[in-house]
Amino acid sequence: MLINGSSMKAFNFLSCLLLAGLITLATLTTSVNAGQVVVRKSSEPFDAFAVRNEVQRQHAWREALRFQQQLQILQALPLGCVPVVMPYHHFSCQGLYYRPFPYQNKELFIQIDPPNVAAPSSQVD
Repeated sequence: MLINGSSMKAFNFLSCLLLAGLITLATLTTSVNAGQVVVRKSSEPFDAFAVRNEVQRQHAWREALRFQQQLQILQALPLGCVPVVMPYHHFSCQGLYYRPFPYQNKELFIQIDPPNVAAPSSQVD
């Protein structure tokens, strides 16, 4: 069987077109991750409540870590801090406030919101 030049060009063109289509299809195909999937036999015992409790425990742990990352804890106060005793013992440091916290025989300082210092009210009877 003889192949002439024009049919060879058509074959090359179709091969390139098919290859380009396959590459496009492979590029557009995306993988979806559904998380961890556990397959078990139906004859195995399964405690749905234990799974629920474990998921809740893991969520609580992640929330605790997230909250801990939001705390600003210092081992030493910056220069220029002023001790304040009202309404409780804390330090005022250029617009930021820190409260001392004893930890393992050391004093740490945790950043706090500005304390509410209410002026004493004088009532006249």
